[in-house]
Amino acid sequence: MVEAVDRFRSSTLGWLRGTLAGWGTILLMLVGLIGSIWALAQRPVGGWAWLFPIMLAAGLLLLLARWFENLATTYEVTEDRLILHKGIIVKSIDDIELYRVKDVRIDFTIINQTADLGTISITSSDETTRDGPLIIRDVQRARARREQLRTLVNAARRSRGVREIDMVHEDLGDIAGPVG
Repeated sequence: MVEAVDRFRSSTLGWLRGTLAGWGTILLMLVGLIGSIWALAQRPVGGWAWLFPIMLAAGLLLLLARWFENLATTYEVTEDRLILHKGIIVKSIDDIELYRVKDVRIDFTIINQTADLGTISITSSDETTRDGPLIIRDVQRARARREQLRTLVNAARRSRGVREIDMVHEDLGDIAGPVG
């Protein structure tokens, strides 16, 4: 069995500290917690104090849902494949041969940059990405992982003697035809 070069999941903690949605969830939970404590200190409780426990519960449910979503998929990188392990109860394994990868892109916001978090998009000629690129969100050390993937893709192509060729139709000129 080929040994993994890297193994990772989308980061729930990274999502919390590196995205606006994560910050919003933290804020929702903090307001709910502080408001709940304040409401309990007030005797008798009245008005809209019931809203604070609901806010806390909503924030915790959002956090729990994100955690389960991230727990459900593990990405494993070997020297020649990117393997996706999906599922918690019912599992499936899919892989992308690295020599088939056409592009590895990284996207990140200014908030993501502070947390060294990013979204990696992988386009390949593999069936896994037939309907669109494979999107891996909330990746810790995304820049380093992207560079590692690019290096492994190039090495896999060299070892298999595969070259990437872009087909461009040069005979497709201006739709209106030649000017003259």
